[in-house]
Amino acid sequence: MDINCDLGEGTGNDEKIMPFITSCNIACGGHTGDINSITETIRLAKKYNVKIGAHPSFPDKENFGRVPVEMPEEELKNELRQQILLIEEIADKERVKLHHLKPHGALYNLAVNDKKTAKIIIDLMRDQGKGLSLYLPFNSLIEVLSQKYKIPYFYEVFADRAYREDLSLVSRKESGALIEDPQVIYQRVKKMITEKKVVTILGKEVKIKVDTICIHGDNPNAVEIAKLLNSLI
Repeated sequence: MDINCDLGEGTGNDEKIMPFITSCNIACGGHTGDINSITETIRLAKKYNVKIGAHPSFPDKENFGRVPVEMPEEELKNELRQQILLIEEIADKERVKLHHLKPHGALYNLAVNDKKTAKIIIDLMRDQGKGLSLYLPFNSLIEVLSQKYKIPYFYEVFADRAYREDLSLVSRKESGALIEDPQVIYQRVKKMITEKKVVTILGKEVKIKVDTICIHGDNPNAVEIAKLLNSLI
């Protein structure tokens, strides 16, 4: 079992979290991040032997990549290629290899069921992400396309985000979307792993598959959550 975290996002707790995770998703300039932050995060990952992933997003720092951006398909493809190229170049200089790709925020959420967005991510993996695995949610359109185009992938679940019955995430604008209690998170993740079920925001149990567990670095209790979940693997 893998524990991943979105890092390089300026939260200031990356080094405290890094010892307790096994892979990280590094912001590469879309929602946040620059040469300095990417380099610093890659070096921390090397220090703690953590797998490194690219975390591209819509180019929208103002909304932290959490709002869909209307833009021409080729323009979005080029933007995402540039983000991947940036982190690849830095990884090469630091003599490390990227392990995976995980879209960020609105880009990730759209790719779950929007064919156009999902295909853009698949094309990115076939072109710029050769040799990488894709982190994606169970029972999604992008999972189907990954199978069709033979893209290697891992099922990702979110430790600290509330789910709906269709396995979509509850919007951060809604109450209860972000779960902060480390003990509550520990028990729900344990259920995902041992029973392959997640309890939704309405209290229903829904089937889910998990290979990698995501913790959000901006969760107020991210470090404590990482420590607790580390004991599960």
